[in-house]
Amino acid sequence: MGFLEELFPMLYFGRMKGKTRIFSESVLQALSQSMATTSCGETDLENCRDDSAAQILKFVAIGVILVAGVSGVAIPLVGKKRRFLRTDGNIFFAAKAFAAGVILATGFVHMLPDGSSALSDSCLPKYPWSKFPFSGMFAMVAALATLVVDFVGTQYYERKQERAKASEAQVRPSVPDGIVPLIEAKDPNVKVFGEEEGGGMHIVGIHAHAAHHRHSHPHGEESCDGRRGDHGHSHGFGFGDYDDDEEDGGIRHVVVSQVLELGIISHSVIIGLSLGVSQSPCTIRPLIAALSFHQFFEGFALGGCISQAQFKTLSTTLMACFFAITTPAGIAIGTAVSSFYNPDSPRALVIEGVFDCVSAGILIYMALVDLIAADFLSKRMRCNAKLQVLSYFMLFLGAGLMSSLAIWA
Repeated sequence: MGFLEELFPMLYFGRMKGKTRIFSESVLQALSQSMATTSCGETDLENCRDDSAAQILKFVAIGVILVAGVSGVAIPLVGKKRRFLRTDGNIFFAAKAFAAGVILATGFVHMLPDGSSALSDSCLPKYPWSKFPFSGMFAMVAALATLVVDFVGTQYYERKQERAKASEAQVRPSVPDGIVPLIEAKDPNVKVFGEEEGGGMHIVGIHAHAAHHRHSHPHGEESCDGRRGDHGHSHGFGFGDYDDDEEDGGIRHVVVSQVLELGIISHSVIIGLSLGVSQSPCTIRPLIAALSFHQFFEGFALGGCISQAQFKTLSTTLMACFFAITTPAGIAIGTAVSSFYNPDSPRALVIEGVFDCVSAGILIYMALVDLIAADFLSKRMRCNAKLQVLSYFMLFLGAGLMSSLAIWA
């Protein structure tokens, strides 16, 4: 009996060890098959293959897409001082809604289906790619990760701004709100009006409203447009006069612009690479038109966020240039590696599928949370019926036009 009791655990352990070995071998086999570089099946549109024509079209694509990206991102940055293109104007608000629709459709209609198609391709081993919806999981994880980055980034910039305020407060003299002391050299034996024994200063005639020297009373359309009618009193030079709403909005725009650029760049590289490795003019021609449209309005949305964030000139220029050159650089890289890069291999399908799904998650989150919800749930939108109609129309128009491009690309 004791022998059997000792034998059973050994048999159970041996069985578990065997199952673990079989499982690890199957995982390694599936991984090796997924990372294979050999071509799987016929390439798309092989009958339309023309290397010389494709090469010319790629150079055209680099120039056209570069111009579209530069134009899109530059309009909000260069035109922010123009009256009709100011970032607080209704025209810019409606154009930004159109761009948000474009980005939302890019995530839902273009990136996520492409990623799902790549990860469920018959070239990939059935285990694990056919046993679990990886495309949705990658998009979900990317959206949640973007939420975390969004939150942490906002907290970081808020604390950074609070530290800057604290350091400024230490440098400035401690005086009542709105009152700037005038320091003069005087005879220490002579007292001025209001000075008490011991050197203290007693200020006479300061009322309670001096502590709140700026009163805001929005009236009518001014409150809808985000302007304020100031009917209060301002004393002194206004040290410490900050607008909390504007500060919070500025912090949000700093984070949104950086996270949005990250999401755009991650899928722009893949799109450019896919166009660059293609040798089919039938594939490249519609892609040029679709990517130019897509790049222009993504650049417009990004340029608006950068403009509202009020970065320094160098940072603004670097962010704009980095966005503009990403897709053309991807096309150039794809063209350079097209001789040995096989876009129909399992490895290429896995890499492109994962990047497409991750990009979709980032873009969907940014479009819904930081572009659409932030603007459409604002007080300015709620109290301006004309702006509501115009913005919703532009939002649906942008999403509809970008979705319709999926017919060709």
